[in-house]
Amino acid sequence: GVVTGVAAMLWLTGSTLNVQSFIGTIMAVGVAMANAILMVTFFQHYRQQGLAAEEAARQGAAGRLRAILMTSSAMIGGMLPMALALGEVGQQNAPLGRAVIGGLGGGTLAALLVLPAATAWLFRGRPFSSVSLDPDDPASPYYEPAAPADDADHV
Repeated sequence: GVVTGVAAMLWLTGSTLNVQSFIGTIMAVGVAMANAILMVTFFQHYRQQGLAAEEAARQGAAGRLRAILMTSSAMIGGMLPMALALGEVGQQNAPLGRAVIGGLGGGTLAALLVLPAATAWLFRGRPFSSVSLDPDDPASPYYEPAAPADDADHV
């Protein structure tokens, strides 16, 4: 989503691929990945509570909707003056702002629409199983209950 948004924004504005647009792409990827990770975390939380994959994806997206929109809106608003390239110096950094705006637009749509649909489809009909590798975690497949202490050894 981010790469598609960056490419579309640079094409629409007539900007070129350069160091500034690559830096903007990296920034947009970072924010979009943080949004996606939080959405998947919420999805897993709802799956752990016993919800079906479709409902867990719906609840996870609803739970992160405001935070994702606020994060993306704040970053887009902050980059807007840079993307408008006002003044002589503004032309140098405009591709950075444009890449961030386009990337976050695409990344936000992907996080809110594509990611929940993909997770619901991938996990449909599968029972929840913990991915924990901690042997002390009761939900882990590697859980080993502690052996009871023998009182005769503590004399």
